[in-house]
Amino acid sequence: MESVVCQGLVLSAIFSWIVIACFFDVTKKFRSLLQPWASHHVVGGTITILKIQKHQHKFLDALFSGLSCVVSVPFYTAFLPLLFWSGHGKLARQMTLLMAFCDYLGNCIKDVVSAPRPNSPPVRRITATKDEEDNALEYGLPSSHTLNTVCLSGFLVYYVLSYIQSEDACVKLGVVTLACLLVSLVGFGRVYLGMHSLIDIVGGLIIGFVILAMWLTVHEYVDAFIISGQNVTSFWAALSFLLLFAYPTPEFPTPSFEYHTAFDGVAFGIVAGIQQTYHQFHHEAVPQIFTSELTIPAFLGRMLVGIPTILMVKFCSKALAKWILPVVSNTLGIPIKSTSYIPMLNGSTAEKKSSEIKQSSYIHKMLFFSDQDLFDVDTGIRFLQYAGLAWSVVDLVPSLFSHLRL
Repeated sequence: MESVVCQGLVLSAIFSWIVIACFFDVTKKFRSLLQPWASHHVVGGTITILKIQKHQHKFLDALFSGLSCVVSVPFYTAFLPLLFWSGHGKLARQMTLLMAFCDYLGNCIKDVVSAPRPNSPPVRRITATKDEEDNALEYGLPSSHTLNTVCLSGFLVYYVLSYIQSEDACVKLGVVTLACLLVSLVGFGRVYLGMHSLIDIVGGLIIGFVILAMWLTVHEYVDAFIISGQNVTSFWAALSFLLLFAYPTPEFPTPSFEYHTAFDGVAFGIVAGIQQTYHQFHHEAVPQIFTSELTIPAFLGRMLVGIPTILMVKFCSKALAKWILPVVSNTLGIPIKSTSYIPMLNGSTAEKKSSEIKQSSYIHKMLFFSDQDLFDVDTGIRFLQYAGLAWSVVDLVPSLFSHLRL
């Protein structure tokens, strides 16, 4: 009963914050204070970036571009399922939730401050992949690559040192040094590539260490709640729904909200799946890689089965959501639009319907994410798509492994 009350208080607090932030226009007030200061530092830091880029070399271009890909969101999206399937379920679920929290908080700060990236030109900006091109469309402060690397490498160091339980100071020093080196290279690389100013890197470091310290304090409680708590799936569904609203509106549209929606869905899918299958596939006694119970050939077999399966589930869940959500919205009389997934909804039909129910209340604005009168159904589609993907990683695919004796 006490747990249910705490869950209610958490959800009520978030809902209250949404109402207060909307009523008092908190985002614009914070932006008016922080944006001029951040923009000044971005402009002033251009000279430093140009000095660093005077030493450009093809090897450095390839090194820092590759490093940015290795610590990017797509990399972690591919890496975390393999971590689940390797038998390290506790590490995988905690890193997934930490990644989702980093993505949410970092992108919230970006869109609140709405600070520009370094001007290009004069700065030379290198975007070697489509993912990097999309990242360049986001605001700059803080650097997500730096923030995520601090949090995830820091937590991985903590987990490894706890796991091996080594008393050798040299081992501990070596692991910590490697993590610090990675963070330093990533931060420097973001400046070298022209993607961030020094203020963005410093902001990413500070916020990353704050999030890491907080996560190391609460991660065991969060994990225990996911494994054995009451009303976990329903609570997390409500939390995920509210977090879609508890997101600031940027000065100009960016892809940041899309990333948040995707990881919000991933977190929900992981939690819902773990709740159902923890005692079957994710308990502490499951076989781990490099043991006689889970050999390298068996793990490769898991990859060959698992990766195509989750990609198929991602495609199917997206197609199903594109069919279901418009039907549900029309049934409930909710006017909708689709900016990319359903072209036929980007026309005037929805606009005519929206004119019939125009309101100016703050609850109405919250309902449709912004001051517009149309609900962007792409948000729901993206959430369900990634929730289905994450659920398949921890529920459907391990079930296949069990049937195939992998």
